[in-house]
Amino acid sequence: MSTDLELFDYRPITEREPLSWPEGKRVAFYVGLNIEHFHVDLPGTSTYDGTTSLTPDSLNYGWRDYGPRVGIWRIVKLLDKHRVRASVLLNSDVVDRYPQIIAAGRERGWAWMGHGASNSHLFSGLERDEEQARIREVLGTIERGTGVRPRGWMGPALIETFNTPGLLAEQGVEYLLDWTNDDQPYPTNVPGLLSLPYSVELNDIGVFVSKGLTGPDFVRMVKDQVDQLAQDAEDGSGRVLALALHPFVIGQAFRARYLDEALEHVVNHPAVWTATSDEIVDHYRSVTG
Repeated sequence: MSTDLELFDYRPITEREPLSWPEGKRVAFYVGLNIEHFHVDLPGTSTYDGTTSLTPDSLNYGWRDYGPRVGIWRIVKLLDKHRVRASVLLNSDVVDRYPQIIAAGRERGWAWMGHGASNSHLFSGLERDEEQARIREVLGTIERGTGVRPRGWMGPALIETFNTPGLLAEQGVEYLLDWTNDDQPYPTNVPGLLSLPYSVELNDIGVFVSKGLTGPDFVRMVKDQVDQLAQDAEDGSGRVLALALHPFVIGQAFRARYLDEALEHVVNHPAVWTATSDEIVDHYRSVTG
């Protein structure tokens, strides 16, 4: 049996009304910063597959745990240097486990999006009522910790059930990042719910862990992406550049200089409007009705 996806319609980018960004900019740029918690007795993102069946998997857990302990603080300094406010994909478990990170984000005016409770539990195979309860708890915990009700959502590992979009909209979520199929925001068929561009390609896990590329490769990819999007948008229809980061990957010491170089290029690009995900959605709604 196969199922046709009903969440969104096909509408090629060549057949849409022009999309403008503030001050005539052609590319809206945001940093999607994944701040996550992993359980020590469950598998997760790994740098070495040979130990993933072990409990505890100290090799891979320790690699991931470098993120909240060290890597995030290196990233914070670089974002501050380039005056970029993060758009955070936040596991709600982080609120109570790493409160210093929440405090740093509140001080800087970061945007907060829901990202499940942890990255060890995916939104798959859930009954509707169970998923509804989980979403409500995640959003409530993040609101309690950050003082802000999340307006956006990305599932752990970008995974959903068929019920997820509707359940999110019921809880007041306005935009979704799971479907990485466009360079512009677009309305889904769930009333009030937008899809916002995110990237599994321009993503430090994809670049460094999956493909084994280098820091200079990363910088070249970022530069090529923003330059091409700016050229595409010369037709008068703006694009979105999403840069997906994970503190345990890009936060490693030997990679920091490359994030610095990439941010330097993007935020100073004449076509770029640097924003948060919330700001991009607000502007999109204001010009599209």
